[in-house]
Amino acid sequence: MTPTTAPERTTSRVTYDVVTRTIARTLGNPGRGYYLLLGTAVGLFAFGVICLLYLLRYGLGMAGYSMPTYWAIYITCFVFWVGIAHSGTLISAILFLFRSGWRTAVYRVAEIMTVFAVMTAGLFPLIHIGRQWFFYWLVPYPNERGLWPNFKSPLVWDEFAIGTYFTVSTCFLIMGLIPDIAAVRDVATGWRRKLYTLTAIGWRGTNEQWRHYRPAYLYLAALATPLVLSVHSVVSWDFAMAQVPAWHETLFAPYFVAGAIYSGCAMVITLLVPLRKLFRLEQLVTVHHFENLAKLCLLTGMIVCYAYSIENFVAWYGGPTPERQAFWYRAFGRFWWGGWTMNICNAFLPWLLWFKRVRTNITALFVIAFFVNLGMWMERFVIIAVHLAGEPFAPFVRAGYNATWADWGIMAGSFGWFFMWFLLFVKNFPSVSVAEVKEELPPPRRAAGKHA
Repeated sequence: MTPTTAPERTTSRVTYDVVTRTIARTLGNPGRGYYLLLGTAVGLFAFGVICLLYLLRYGLGMAGYSMPTYWAIYITCFVFWVGIAHSGTLISAILFLFRSGWRTAVYRVAEIMTVFAVMTAGLFPLIHIGRQWFFYWLVPYPNERGLWPNFKSPLVWDEFAIGTYFTVSTCFLIMGLIPDIAAVRDVATGWRRKLYTLTAIGWRGTNEQWRHYRPAYLYLAALATPLVLSVHSVVSWDFAMAQVPAWHETLFAPYFVAGAIYSGCAMVITLLVPLRKLFRLEQLVTVHHFENLAKLCLLTGMIVCYAYSIENFVAWYGGPTPERQAFWYRAFGRFWWGGWTMNICNAFLPWLLWFKRVRTNITALFVIAFFVNLGMWMERFVIIAVHLAGEPFAPFVRAGYNATWADWGIMAGSFGWFFMWFLLFVKNFPSVSVAEVKEELPPPRRAAGKHA
């Protein structure tokens, strides 16, 4: 395999017109592969809805809860999807502030992923509370009954964290889309032209518009950057504030943030590989972009591996007896398969990314990214369900945890919900930034023999 060269990164054959036409082509007919994926996603979502209706009809007793394991699959999925959302802000906002040119071809997919992942994550606290029709009790609003949320409850913390993150991420996505929608508006026809004319909100690309747009986009990126640290730190405090063995650790905030970016970067690779193939974006999304995403995965994967090492060492060397028992149970107890899957997928597999041959192999990256996502979901399951089921405070309340078909169905439905919205969005709006990709191209030269 030949190494990636500079012409491969931004080839001279890619012109402004090629960029516009290539991205506009993604809004046409993507072929049978796209509709097969969309149909699968819709089918999974429909099955998840059926499982949810079954749960609403017969109650949370059908969710497989048993004392003391009352946080299980739903909270696991909640933490997983919040983590998936984090790389969108990293790639779109933080790398924009550092002026990383390679992000221009991939950040839009990360932003779309962020918005729909937060939408998916927000469903699980509502499913978990039981009586979903009273979800508005989580919101602090004046009412005649004098009811106020318990601000010591992690549910309230999560409501604020998700609401803030969703609002800022959505604004950031919409603002970045405006110039690109205007670009495809000029080559679209029929109902699409009317839709893009409406959603472009009068954008003409004048100097006055760009003069206001650039600072506003910069300020919004700076506002979104602290959310990378704050939102998943709040989610980690859901656990660290409790006295459950292996939960009350000061390591949890940076550990959760690094793991979130790690899983998010892996999900970007998982989404980009089929998207690049289905929409024929090989000229714009090159091996160079995948290699840089792999380097981000390698960096955050090493941080996660270090956190695993510190966690186990502290439990073995200086932790109290319940702490040691919890980590022993995680490795050799009933759920040993979860702990070892977590360690192999998250701590050992990413070491392959040290090799350039692996980082520049699209198939190998897709396989590694898939297993990283599997490992990160398993990590949340181990932290939540396994630790609750393994070492309770009182031996007489010890009980195992057995997830039901409704639990797995709702989890599968969440993946269907996420991929359904993602696929519908990339089919109808630009999945690669037109304006910012053009900024990275060399300016067009006047043809030989022509004069001003």
